[in-house]
Amino acid sequence: MDQFHHVSSAFLQLERGYQEVIEDITKRMGAGMAKFICQEVETMEDHTEYCYYVAGLLGFGLSKLFLASGLEVLTPDWEQLSNSMGLFLHKTHIIKDYLEDINEIPEPRKFWPRQIWSKYVGKLEDFKDEENSTKAVQCLNYMVTDALIHIEDCFKYMAALRDPTIFRFCAIPQIMAIGTLSLCYDNVQVFRSVVKVRRGITAKVMDRTKTMDDVYGAFYDFSCMLNAKVDKKDPNATETLHRLEVVQKLCRDIGVLQKRNSLVKDGAQPKPLIIVMLLVLLLAIGFAYLRANRVIEINNAISDPDIIMNTVSKFFSN
Repeated sequence: MDQFHHVSSAFLQLERGYQEVIEDITKRMGAGMAKFICQEVETMEDHTEYCYYVAGLLGFGLSKLFLASGLEVLTPDWEQLSNSMGLFLHKTHIIKDYLEDINEIPEPRKFWPRQIWSKYVGKLEDFKDEENSTKAVQCLNYMVTDALIHIEDCFKYMAALRDPTIFRFCAIPQIMAIGTLSLCYDNVQVFRSVVKVRRGITAKVMDRTKTMDDVYGAFYDFSCMLNAKVDKKDPNATETLHRLEVVQKLCRDIGVLQKRNSLVKDGAQPKPLIIVMLLVLLLAIGFAYLRANRVIEINNAISDPDIIMNTVSKFFSN
């Protein structure tokens, strides 16, 4: 708060239209989040409501700012789509931040709905215990599956954007979210350590995301990665696979998936030059090893004058 005067100063420099949007959204976000200071997230409805206050309203505000700038226009269903953009991001954050939130001092922050986790354990903290790993992963998979329902709305919102800078501003976090979900799904490490997209993949996302074709391609890659991890024995496997198929069908119907490089697979295949360099290195090591053995053979032979000449001749003849 010691630095808040910088925020206030920047706010006062904005045009009045922007200020009004920020004032309205900030008040509504604050009032909504205050509701959960003394109230836990009990049901899935509470979970969605909390995410709405934290991120859905932020989506509303950003959409209004885009409109005020004159760079974008709002579609008739902009409120629903803006909300879905925010919910998808924040549900992902809540999933990946389990360990950070549960280890918060002086007391844990609990944003996973009791209605869901109480089916598996007595306390949300119990997911950290190794003996609860199977139950923890099953609950995790449910949470990931729930987040996937917002993707179709996210596609609609991003497809309607016109300004390239605004598009990238909105699209890159969405791609990072589906990438994060693909890593978190069925991954017990969510309850043990930090799980996040590798920097190399992040760099590719930031560099390559310029159009909706890029968005569809990235979502297709990560949804395929997630699909491959689904265990048919998981209680929510059927619903998970259904939601992934919806996403993949939307991406396939665009018809450009064959024309771009995969975000996930590109880095997995060694370049031909690297292969050649590795082969040369291995050959050099092998040659050095053979020569070293021959030198040792000569040194041993020095102690026997009768075989020195035979050993040296054998060495150089090869």
